[in-house]
Amino acid sequence: MRTIALVSQKGGSGKSSIAVHLAVAAVRKRRSVAVLDPDPQGSVLGWGKRRGSNDITIAAARAQEVPGLLARAREQGADLVIIDTAGRASIEAARVLALADVAIIPCRVGVYDVEASVETAAEVKRSGVKRAAFVLNAIPSRGTRHEEARAALEQLLSAAGKEGRRSGARRRRPRRGRAAGP
Repeated sequence: MRTIALVSQKGGSGKSSIAVHLAVAAVRKRRSVAVLDPDPQGSVLGWGKRRGSNDITIAAARAQEVPGLLARAREQGADLVIIDTAGRASIEAARVLALADVAIIPCRVGVYDVEASVETAAEVKRSGVKRAAFVLNAIPSRGTRHEEARAALEQLLSAAGKEGRRSGARRRRPRRGRAAGP
């Protein structure tokens, strides 16, 4: 079983949206998927209710419940567990990171978002998670801010000593009927 944690100390970075898109993509590949939502906002829980399908297990969870829920998911044969954390630096996020195989750090291309990622990268480093990647999100269709943001973020992961991959959202519109959102 693989565990992916989506973390960012900045709210509105796209953690929940990426979590549900990853879950749907995995189900389409015939994987058994669970999504844990320790975020008090409960965006993933709301999405699951609106979606009206039961092919993805979605559970609300407090950070201290995550280890038990991961063990249960493993027992039930889950291939992938995605954990959507709250948009703030906290002990809860650190606990979740310590349990993850991979950390994904969504980041918009604005200067405030990139600056907020400094602490998130440090938190990822402290957690001991082996793989981490930034995902640039909501990239404007024009301009070069995404290139500047990518350069700054690549330095953060390198400084954190993490094995990472270059990653970023593509600048294209989703095809009709392909989005996982509401």
